[in-house]
Amino acid sequence: MILVTVGMQLGFERLIRAVDRIQPDCGVDFVAQTGPTSYVPTNLVSKAQFGPAEFEELASRAALIVSHAGIGTVLLAKRLRKPIVLFPRKAGLGEHRNDHQLSTAAQLAGHRGIFVAMAETELRDAISLGLACGPIGHEISPTLGRLQSAVASFVASGTLR
Repeated sequence: MILVTVGMQLGFERLIRAVDRIQPDCGVDFVAQTGPTSYVPTNLVSKAQFGPAEFEELASRAALIVSHAGIGTVLLAKRLRKPIVLFPRKAGLGEHRNDHQLSTAAQLAGHRGIFVAMAETELRDAISLGLACGPIGHEISPTLGRLQSAVASFVASGTLR
């Protein structure tokens, strides 16, 4: 299942319409938190808002999260080790008051498990990449890896190397 979210404050009809068009070609169910919108998706299970516990449960079950470029959703995906596709709102289209989401998406593009679609034409490929990615493991720095090995060696042998 793919969880689509537009955040808690604003609707994002462009994203909901785009994933509604894409869903039949994906071979996976989509569940969407649409926010306030007059658009009624035909290919998505959707609700304007989910309660916090229900949203957390959906996010936990999702193979992929597709979202506006809100940092709260990015942090949720990271905590749950889920790949995420970011589709930023654009101020020029009246979707937000400024283009901070474009900046957020540009800064996060290329990070492990984060896929960015700046335009609707890029969304299908970003979703495919996100689904192919699978769960995201926690990255361990080389220094932390050496420390963990040293501690494990000490526990096993009683000596430091």
